[in-house]
Formats: sequence, C-alpha cells, structure tokens
Amino acid sequence: MNHAEENAPSSDPERVPGDRSGSDDAGATAAGARGGTRSARPGILLVVCAALVYGLDQLTKWWVVATMTEGQITPVLPPLLSWRFIRNPGAAFSIGTDYTWVFTIIMVLVSIVLVLQVRRVASRLWGTALGLVLGGALGNLTDRLFREPSFGQGHVVDFVALPNFAIFNVADSAVVSGVVLIVILTLRGVGMDGTRDADAADDGAGAGEDTDRDR
Repeated sequence: MNHAEENAPSSDPERVPGDRSGSDDAGATAAGARGGTRSARPGILLVVCAALVYGLDQLTKWWVVATMTEGQITPVLPPLLSWRFIRNPGAAFSIGTDYTWVFTIIMVLVSIVLVLQVRRVASRLWGTALGLVLGGALGNLTDRLFREPSFGQGHVVDFVALPNFAIFNVADSAVVSGVVLIVILTLRGVGMDGTRDADAADDGAGAGEDTDRDR
C-alpha cells in the first residue's frame, strides 16, 4: 500500500471527516431512553403517595368510628391537640356544609384529572404533590360515596381538633400540603416535566449567542 492510498479520503459518501452526527444521534437516542426511564419514576411516586395517604386516611377514620362515639372528645396533647369525632357534610375544614353533592362532583373531577397526570409528570416533587392531593381527594370521596346519610352525600369523618381551628382529618391535611407544594413549585418556575423557566430562558439565550457567532 502506497502513501497515496493511505491518505485518500474515505470512500463512504455518508461519512464526512469531522462530522459527528452519527455519534450525536446515538447519544441523543441513549439520553432519550434514559429520560424515559426517569419519567416513569415520578408517576410511580405519585401513585405510591396517593395510596399511602388513602390507606392512612381510611384506617384512621375506621379507628375513630370503631372506638369513639360522635361528639366525643379525647385529649391527646392538651391543650394543643385532641380527637373530636364529628361528621362533616361540607368540604375540607367544614366549608360549604349545604352543598355536599357539589363537592362530591368536584372531587370526582379532580381525581380523574390527577389520575390522567400519572404518565405525564416527570418531576418527583410534582409527583409527591399530586399524589398527596389525589390520595386526600379519594379518601374524602370514599366517605361521600359510601357513608351515611346517602350515596354521593355522605358525611366525612373528621377528628383532628386544634385550638381555635376547624376539625379535619388526614385527607384534608394531605390535600392542603399538596396544594401548598404545588404553589411553591409554580412560584419557583418548576414545571411538571422537571424543567425550570429560568433554564428554558438560559437555553434560549445560549441559542441566540450561537446564532450570532455563526453570523
């Protein structure tokens, strides 16, 4: 083999010296595969959080109904905390007691919307927040559907009593905690896909600088 043959350019017309598009495409494909794996985890976290909240809520309500009479007050950490068994026809923290059926419909719609987000959420914090809200909504919805006095208008079991505050339950606490976390994530610009608004702006600025350099 002579030197001319050694220095001759590649006969492959698709291969251009310095062109790394093939390796870049492979890297992008691998990164996409890894991203798909990660995106499933927040959805699983959402389901797990919802299941834990729902189970704890229903377990504590069963315990209250089985061991206490309606209206009974049991001191726990007086004067800060006590158990007080009541049945609430309204929403969380005894709001809107005359519109039980309205809150039942709202909780059904909220639960459906949150279930549809399971495969879309790609942030663990968002998965946690939505899981808390979903678990709480399903917990109180179960009471609305299956407790007295009738289907769809059941009264929710509340029992956590604090001084000068409404009586609530585990589901109420989870919903409020989830909503607070959602507000914080929104204010910080964290999207459900795990990206930040600031990161998107930086990417746009970087692309603009690259265009200017090319010019």
